[in-house]
Amino acid sequence: MDLSEIRGRLDVIAEEAEQQDLSRESTTMETNNVLPDKGGRTFQRFSVNTNESLHFDPCEGSSPSPTGAEDGHDNDVFKIEQNESEIISIRNRLQGKVAEMENFAGHLEEIFLTVEENFGRQEQHLEQHYNDVLQTLSQRYDDRAAGLEEEKKNKLESLYNQLLACGKALDASKELIETAQEIYRSQDKRLFLKTVMTTIKRIEDFAKEDVDLTLSTSLEFNTPLADLSDVRTMMDSINVVPAPSAPVINPQMPNSATQTSLHVCWSLFSDDTVEYYELYYRPVLEEAPADSTCVPHESKIKVKETHCTVTDLLPNAQYELWVTATNTTGISPASEKALYMTVPSPPVIKQRECTSCPEAALIRWESGNTNPVDSYTVEFSEIGSDGAESSMTESIVAVPTCQCLIQLQTGQHYLISVKAVNIGGPSDRSKVITLSTTGTFFYLLEDTAHPCLSISEDGFTIFYGDEELPISAMALDDNAFTRCVAILGDLIPVQGRHYWEVEVDDVTEFRIGVAYEDTERNSYLGANSTSWCMRHILSPSRHKYEFLHNGWSPDLRITVHPLRIGVALDYDRGTLSFFNVNLEQHLHTFQCHFQNHVHPCFSLDNPGALTVHNGIEAPEYTFI
Repeated sequence: MDLSEIRGRLDVIAEEAEQQDLSRESTTMETNNVLPDKGGRTFQRFSVNTNESLHFDPCEGSSPSPTGAEDGHDNDVFKIEQNESEIISIRNRLQGKVAEMENFAGHLEEIFLTVEENFGRQEQHLEQHYNDVLQTLSQRYDDRAAGLEEEKKNKLESLYNQLLACGKALDASKELIETAQEIYRSQDKRLFLKTVMTTIKRIEDFAKEDVDLTLSTSLEFNTPLADLSDVRTMMDSINVVPAPSAPVINPQMPNSATQTSLHVCWSLFSDDTVEYYELYYRPVLEEAPADSTCVPHESKIKVKETHCTVTDLLPNAQYELWVTATNTTGISPASEKALYMTVPSPPVIKQRECTSCPEAALIRWESGNTNPVDSYTVEFSEIGSDGAESSMTESIVAVPTCQCLIQLQTGQHYLISVKAVNIGGPSDRSKVITLSTTGTFFYLLEDTAHPCLSISEDGFTIFYGDEELPISAMALDDNAFTRCVAILGDLIPVQGRHYWEVEVDDVTEFRIGVAYEDTERNSYLGANSTSWCMRHILSPSRHKYEFLHNGWSPDLRITVHPLRIGVALDYDRGTLSFFNVNLEQHLHTFQCHFQNHVHPCFSLDNPGALTVHNGIEAPEYTFI
């Protein structure tokens, strides 16, 4: 029975099932006639054609009691509904069977196609073997025929040469006999005696010659056995399993690697018989030498499945992989090479370059990998008041660069880590750092510091020594201040309110404030349009304070020398304010609409020191 007949029978079964459902539904409840009773009422007679037939045939001459009629009608309706549910259940089961048979028929069709395809391949394989055998036998026949022809030629040439030699001998013998007869018949005795000795000499010489009367060659032809071992091998190989085709190695799937391992998969034709596979792999060098003297080592793994996990690899490294299949007949060709990549190493957060404020934090890190990664994931979670980490961890994914600005809740403490991601998956998380959004936090940028400035180990105190450095000893950075002994704090790239404090002594001249990133390095703070600062000048008679911007300062007098100065920056209101923290006294406010984000800036105009205090909560009086 072929597939078309099976499908035809299945269609017939389905049609019969549908017809049975329709007939059952139509006969489940049919109205035969309507009969009036004596009370003037009418009722219907029902018949249910099931295995348990139910008939309701009231007698025409009887008048059932209203109560009894109603009870019987209810029971009949209940039984009818029950039978209907049974019919529906049977119909559903039958439909399920039909669906199963259709699925089975589809499966048979797939098997049929597979068998047909495999048969075609085997037929092609057999035909190829047949052609190879015929070609080999034809070659053997041509070789044997050419050998026989050559042997025949040699035998005929040898016999012909021998025949020529015999003919020459016969001619010489005939000549001698005729000469002897002529001498014998001669009547001239003097002539006879003159020629007889010469003739006798010739006869003696001819008699001494040995004439070979045996055949110079055999009349039989050599019949060596033909070497048909290769033909026999080819005939035997018809029933042998063919060598496998080249496997197809799959592209790398996401999240299929770790820092030191790769999970590799491949596929093969379904009818190929394979005993085992050999997976080859080697690292891909970023800069291979031109002379190829340093070829990476090639490794091999023998497995029986179509997948394998390769271990002991380098992190964030590319590997070239290919695979072969082997059975009793031979080894398949190698698959095409595929590139896989292990998971990157964890990034390294540069804590000295991270900044924060009450509303956000800027996190910077180093990749820690020689090969580029696809993206980064930043994870952060809150620390509760009891010091316990929150069970909820938030993530920012697909970060393209090595920094990320995170929006956070004010007045909280966070644990922050970073992961690097490539096609193989995410790396382990970096070393976790703790960060607070109580206040604005930043570090000083050492690459902007004037050569005469020194920075403490914690990064928050700057010193200006007594000794002047010679110009030759000043290794000036392109970004460093050259005229003003100053340094910038890290950028605060968040609009909003920021606050920090500076601790000074009464003998140090200083400048503190804010400046744009591109402020002139060979100018004093406050002397240009890109910086705003509070300046302290020490005179013999008093302490003088200026609030400088573009070289101009209002005429202000401060009677009490502040030893701890608060700086309040409000981007939204466009203000920069200074306070005497000890007295909670407002000193001055710049009204300035900043076009870009600014850096905190600090300068010492004479030997001394100042200390920056940040990450603290702004007092209530600062932003009134």
